[in-house]
Amino acid sequence: MKLYPDKLDAHLARQTAPVYLLHGDEPYQMMQLSDKLREHARKQGFDERQVLIANEEADWSAFREAADSLSLFSERRIIELRLPTGKPGRTGGDVLKQYCVNPPDDVMLIITSAKLDRGGSSSAWFKAIDKVGVTVALWPIEPAKLHRWLSDQLSAKGLNATKEAVALITDRVEGNMLAAAQEVERLALLYPAGELSAEQVLSAVADSARYSINDLVQAALSGQSARSIRIVRGLREEAVAPVLILWSLSQEIRSGTRAAEAQEQGAPIDSALKGAGVWQSRAAPLKKAMSRHNAASWLSMLTTASHLDRVVKGHASGDVWDNIESLCVQLSAGRDIRLPIQQASL
Repeated sequence: MKLYPDKLDAHLARQTAPVYLLHGDEPYQMMQLSDKLREHARKQGFDERQVLIANEEADWSAFREAADSLSLFSERRIIELRLPTGKPGRTGGDVLKQYCVNPPDDVMLIITSAKLDRGGSSSAWFKAIDKVGVTVALWPIEPAKLHRWLSDQLSAKGLNATKEAVALITDRVEGNMLAAAQEVERLALLYPAGELSAEQVLSAVADSARYSINDLVQAALSGQSARSIRIVRGLREEAVAPVLILWSLSQEIRSGTRAAEAQEQGAPIDSALKGAGVWQSRAAPLKKAMSRHNAASWLSMLTTASHLDRVVKGHASGDVWDNIESLCVQLSAGRDIRLPIQQASL
């Protein structure tokens, strides 16, 4: 069965599955849920623990031996299998499918994996695990939920944080739950129980935000100019390739251009988006952007993106990151915004 992370406690109170698969790129939640499974297993008498890392095809022989061997003194065991790439390969997939046909009663298998792509989550080995065990996908917490989580965590430490203080922490640790948890612990050590102000947070919280390109696209489409710029600068500090950022922005701008042209010819917005090849999951933020832009404004952004492509490839002058910021501001603002293309200083 598939479980949300916050439902694991209720599941463990009722039963113990033979196999658990935790997959995702959120290290803090991975660590928390792995600890929870280990603690539960020990309470159920799984006293031995063996950790295996499957990077190469040969590593699956070690897993087979561990799964087939008898426990010392007939004790129950935990086998932790780590998949750093999230891709067990053909050999690993076959081994996992075979294991799930008849998992041993004296073993709890805990698999921790990198984020699975669509192929991984629809593979035969994943379905085999899901049939006999439990799979849990771990995703970064959205900003709104992170705000509530931080408030609860600080409150548990005796700190009554103001809305401004929580918002400031959220901005600085967004996308990095491990940093968020560390900052809560640090603030609890720095300040006594009572109110926690934004001024106190400013002097204590490190700028640990970690953003993705998708965060940037969603912010720009939703009209969040200031947040877009902050994310661009965070991506720059993390040395994210500008060509990847431009590709993602250009995809949305091309879709918006096609949809806006169809809409101006009389097509309803939903039909225009469908005709532009926009999936339903992407439609909502693009609709917000279309309420601010007409076809001419989308074409203007397309021209800007085309110039930026030449800048990225070294065929035109200009500062790449300044131009990315300008494009994001233009996308997040209204149709009347026309920002000049940033040229390189002489």
